[in-house]
Amino acid sequence: MIIQMNIARAKARLSELVARAEAGEEVVISRGGKPIVSLTPRTGPKATGTRPLGFWSGGPALADPDLFLRPDSDLETLMEAPLDPGR
Repeated sequence: MIIQMNIARAKARLSELVARAEAGEEVVISRGGKPIVSLTPRTGPKATGTRPLGFWSGGPALADPDLFLRPDSDLETLMEAPLDPGR
């Protein structure tokens, strides 16, 4: 079943529309009677801890693994500068 609703009414009933989309119904939001977007359930791994940890897993090895641990000298200079440069 397709549910089509204008955007003003959809704002007031967003939670209900999301639940219906998750249940498998097609939800279409329109503006001026013209469909503009559809709500669809997201596919892929659920938030149950099944996704791989870290964004870098399986990627190339870092040439310098301590790169992110070293402080940046420019940043250190800025951190030690007075808050009001006019003083």
